[in-house]
Amino acid sequence: MYSHLYAAVSTGIDDWKSMPTLIYLYYNSWNRRGLLHGDIADTYISLGRGYGTLDLKNLELAKQLRHELHQHPEISNEEVWTKQHLINFLKKHTNLQIVDRGRWFYAIYRAGEDKKNIAYRADFDALPMPEVIDVPHASKNPGVSHKCGHDGHAASLAGFALEVDQQGADKNIFFLFQHAEETGEGAIQCATFIEEHNIEEIFAFHNMSGMAFNAINVIDGTAHCASRGMTIHMEGSPAHASQPENGVNPSFAIAKIIDAIPELTSPENNEGLVLCTVVQVNIGERAFGLAASKGDLLLTIRALYEAELDNLQKNLEDLAREQADQYGLKISFSFNDEFPETVNHKESSDKIRKVSQEKGFQLVEMKEAFRASEDFGHYTKLTKGAMCYIGNGENYPHIHTYEYDFRDEIIETAVELFKGLAEL
Repeated sequence: MYSHLYAAVSTGIDDWKSMPTLIYLYYNSWNRRGLLHGDIADTYISLGRGYGTLDLKNLELAKQLRHELHQHPEISNEEVWTKQHLINFLKKHTNLQIVDRGRWFYAIYRAGEDKKNIAYRADFDALPMPEVIDVPHASKNPGVSHKCGHDGHAASLAGFALEVDQQGADKNIFFLFQHAEETGEGAIQCATFIEEHNIEEIFAFHNMSGMAFNAINVIDGTAHCASRGMTIHMEGSPAHASQPENGVNPSFAIAKIIDAIPELTSPENNEGLVLCTVVQVNIGERAFGLAASKGDLLLTIRALYEAELDNLQKNLEDLAREQADQYGLKISFSFNDEFPETVNHKESSDKIRKVSQEKGFQLVEMKEAFRASEDFGHYTKLTKGAMCYIGNGENYPHIHTYEYDFRDEIIETAVELFKGLAEL
């Protein structure tokens, strides 16, 4: 099987780059299966560096960084160690300018004032989930672990930064390291960065299970639904359980709101997907002598289109106020974990397609958006950009599950994709 590569490198021709796709395809295939070694590896490394392939030392540094981040996970808005460790890594291994913005930061490679400004984003927060699988780089922080792969996202972006710092680029490259993606609070705080630096385009990737291993998955338009957590608080007055007529109980009003959800979210009444998920109903106290007087209805509302999400929220608020008036209740609303719709610009998605094809990556066209939300949409409201998805494997444990761990092999794919985009 090595004969094709031997033939490519033993021709003696000066323009061996005329066969880069052949060499790159064989390298990726063999390296990922652990078949590249000895003279073959040395030959490829020598040729590959001239072609712009990922330096193996940089790859190992990125993998080591990923493991270190995994061992010290921190939840959204508490990523103090994580942010500083990433900054220290870049200061040690690059000459990039570092701009610390408190909970988040970015690094800059400057090619010149007359060059385009392109950004790449990675998140770095973890989840409040215990580490239960046995891995050498297991979490050392009880109850917290990287079960969404943001350790791998950040390590991949850092690996890309190493390559750009060493090999250069003809664009001004901004490496954005973002906090608090899981709660939807990070990107909206970082979004000012887009206008401050006149960012012309921004890219990101997310690892994703249920997709072919190392395949690049793309979609135009909406890639992630918009969503927000909605709490409806209702308050009446207490009464003895034997005399409920003397009090004001919110239970019936809350029940009618819940009962109306199927009609409000019906496909017949909406253009795209609209969901309203009851996540908690908390009414009254665990006291059998007391009629309930306070209640909270917690909902996650979600829609393919942000306008329909806003419409659903309005309909729920109007219905809740109507019920509050009918039963004589005080009412208030609060919101958490607010995510915009994430919309990919076709021009940016097409660039991902082009690089994937040139580098020999498997390219998959997604048929529909993810129901789950992603705050990357705050950036693509302000500039061109796109997010793609690199497959963990069709049967690999899904993100946000106990069995999941980021696959180190994806780092190389992500870095090569980012490098290709920077070269367009």
